[in-house]
Amino acid sequence: MATRLVCIVGRKNAGKTTLTVALCQALARMGRRVMTLKHGHHPALVDREGTDTWRHFHEGDAERTLIASPEYRVLFERVADDYDPAGLARRYMGDADIVLAEGFSRSSLPRIEVWRRSVTSPPLFTDHQDPSLWLAVVTDQPALRAPCPVIELSQPDWAERAADAAWAGAVQVEP
Repeated sequence: MATRLVCIVGRKNAGKTTLTVALCQALARMGRRVMTLKHGHHPALVDREGTDTWRHFHEGDAERTLIASPEYRVLFERVADDYDPAGLARRYMGDADIVLAEGFSRSSLPRIEVWRRSVTSPPLFTDHQDPSLWLAVVTDQPALRAPCPVIELSQPDWAERAADAAWAGAVQVEP
C-alpha cells in the first residue's frame, strides 16, 4: 500500500507546527498511522558535543549513527540530497498511512496552508504560480478568499475538516 503525502505550509509564525500537531491528532483519531517530516533551513542540533553518538558521527565521520533506547531511536545521517519530501517519505516512512511534511513550500506537492491575520504578509497561495496545489487554507480570517476551501479556526470541527482535506488530496508515494 502506498503512503500518502501532503505538505503543511505557511508564513513564519503562522502556526504550521500547531496545525501539523492538530492534523496528527485528528488523523490518528480516524485510525490512520501518521508520520511527520519537518523541513529545516539549518542543520539540526539534536546531539550534545562529547556524547558517544556525537563522537561517532563528528569525530569518527560515520556516514550513519543510530542511537537506540527502549522507547526511541534517532538516526544521524550524512546526505547530499536537497530535502526531497517524497524521497524522504519513501525511504524512512513507507509504512505510514499518511506523512505530513511541515514546510517544503517549494515542492510541487499538494498542501494545506495556515494563515492568520496577525501575520502581515499575504497568504502563500497569492504568490504561487500554481494555486491548484492548495487543498485548503486554515485561517482565523472569515473573509479570506482562496482558490480552495477555507477552513475557519473558529469552527469546532476545523481540525477534522482539515484532516479530511489532507487525506483526500494527498499524493500517493509508491514504495
